[in-house]
Amino acid sequence: MDEDKDFLRQDNNYRTLKAFQKAECIYDVTFYFAHQFLKPGDRTIDQMIQAARSGKQNLAEGNIDGITSREMELKLTNVNRASLHELLLDYEDYLRVRGLEQWKYDDPRCRQTRAFCKAHLDSAIYREKIKERSDETIANIAITLIHQCDVLIRRLIEWKKRDFIEKGDIKEEMYRARKDWQKRNGAYGAIPYGTNGQSGFNGQPRNNAQPPLSPTNPFSPTTSNPPASPPTS
Repeated sequence: MDEDKDFLRQDNNYRTLKAFQKAECIYDVTFYFAHQFLKPGDRTIDQMIQAARSGKQNLAEGNIDGITSREMELKLTNVNRASLHELLLDYEDYLRVRGLEQWKYDDPRCRQTRAFCKAHLDSAIYREKIKERSDETIANIAITLIHQCDVLIRRLIEWKKRDFIEKGDIKEEMYRARKDWQKRNGAYGAIPYGTNGQSGFNGQPRNNAQPPLSPTNPFSPTTSNPPASPPTS
């Protein structure tokens, strides 16, 4: 089956993508944050959790759909990015309207958070650590994770664009796979009918081919209809 590895690739394991792992961290942090610091009944709870979920799920769905449609893969990956930007605005709004601080890029706390988030992709670590942090700190952690995930997704989109340019979409893969199979199996360039009245592939006669009719043959094409029965005299 090695000959089929390049056709309908099945190695799309989205769980190994750093972007997916980071998106999972974002979802877990957001789930805790929304339920811990927003008032019950606040619509923002569902909106933030759904945006974080979309940021993760669309990345997985796009990765799987990419097996048969690179166009759909690109679309869903970009939907993932858009969802995370929606979530980013929610965190920024939370800090701004409550008079809390959004750490600047060169803030020592921000530098330390960036280094930690870059080094850790296991969501379990964040679920444990955030229990000891304030809402301001958790929101800034989430913002850092979102920015890092956005960079990874943009790189992923660029890679997928290059892959599409080089390999094309599924129809082109199908065509190449078919041609490769024909070449390997000796059917490359075969034609259903040969030359000089012969039939079959590559001009070879079929096993059941009939010989050409003789001019003296009473059933030759020059006779309009064969007799119903042999002549009696």
